[in-house]
Amino acid sequence: MNRIQKIIFIGFFLVLALLVYMEATKPQPVNWFPSYVNTDKIPLGTKVFFDLFEEKLGTQLQIIKESPYVVLEDSTFTGTYFFLNDEVNFDEAEFNKLQEWITKGNTLFVSANYLSYILKDTLKIETQTAWLRDKIETEPMLNLINSALILKEPIHIKRNLNISYFETLDTLKQRVLGVAQPNNDTLKITKPKVNFIEQKLGDGKIILHLQPEVFSNYALLNNDENLAYTQGVLSYIDTSRPVYWDSHYKSGTPLSVSPLKFLLANKHFKWAYYILLIGVLLFVLFEGKRKQRSIPIFEKQKNRTYEYTQTIAGMYLDKKEYSPIVKKQIALFMEYVRTQLRIPTQTTDNEFAKKLAARSGNTLEDTNELLTFMNSLTNLTFHSESHLKELYTKISDFKKYTDGKS
Repeated sequence: MNRIQKIIFIGFFLVLALLVYMEATKPQPVNWFPSYVNTDKIPLGTKVFFDLFEEKLGTQLQIIKESPYVVLEDSTFTGTYFFLNDEVNFDEAEFNKLQEWITKGNTLFVSANYLSYILKDTLKIETQTAWLRDKIETEPMLNLINSALILKEPIHIKRNLNISYFETLDTLKQRVLGVAQPNNDTLKITKPKVNFIEQKLGDGKIILHLQPEVFSNYALLNNDENLAYTQGVLSYIDTSRPVYWDSHYKSGTPLSVSPLKFLLANKHFKWAYYILLIGVLLFVLFEGKRKQRSIPIFEKQKNRTYEYTQTIAGMYLDKKEYSPIVKKQIALFMEYVRTQLRIPTQTTDNEFAKKLAARSGNTLEDTNELLTFMNSLTNLTFHSESHLKELYTKISDFKKYTDGKS
């Protein structure tokens, strides 16, 4: 390596070291993902709440990682089943099991922004999202209505969040426990929207709450009044019996990942890995040219391309599981509609299609075509690779307009 090469090499590494230092010391952006996982310390994780809950209940609090359909096969499973997530979407078989379990004297507690269709249809309820016309952001104000639990002033979560409420109720069967309203720069709830109800079912009951953020790290660490409200909500649970914490319906449920993905997820490991690759590349560029070695002659190997291709093809034939991917693509699109376009997805009727077309920048015809295609896929029990490809293409084309507007 001559003098000029050494200067270039040293200069390159000095610049690289400066970039690594700047990247490593850059503050991490706050992660507002609604995970609701009991070990997450991010704002919308529930480590603080779970630790307090566990401290109060002790061994009475148990974590359940399986589907309710599997868990409720156990006849000794009695108490309160506690569901907390951004969306709790029971299927019909699960909810039938839950209903049977509740009527035997047990309690189902659900706190979520979005409830499953089967649950709402069974209880004859409809939900909607509250918002203010003269404000871009909607910050929830919440309170309880029981005279023993009501707070002097409603709690105010100073964060732009969805405020879901029950638009229709069966007042003969359901009891109102709490209300909500978008913050309108007052200290009172002047136009209450019901967001917390209870309904008896046989010898048991169902408790539904539509603001899961009150259980998050952000809400509980931000204001002591928020903790008082959360305690009031939990007062409707019989803590003398076991409480089962659902870990199955969680947006932030950890997935198994490859070691390389784990390394790249940490910025320090990521840059160490990049530096190693760059160092190897530079070594090859500067040292490889000067130390050329003779290329040994090897006996020509037998062409096994056909056998290899057969093996790979067999693997794909064995795992043609396109249906879960199709369902996940549709679920992710609906999540995109709710969070990015701020349109409720409980019902996908003509009014929903008009709102979606207007806010996404697509034509109503294209919007109806996409929704119709999604509905047809939902009704199918088997999906092919062509279904998956066509769905991906239609969603990508649809979102181009919205991405262009933003």
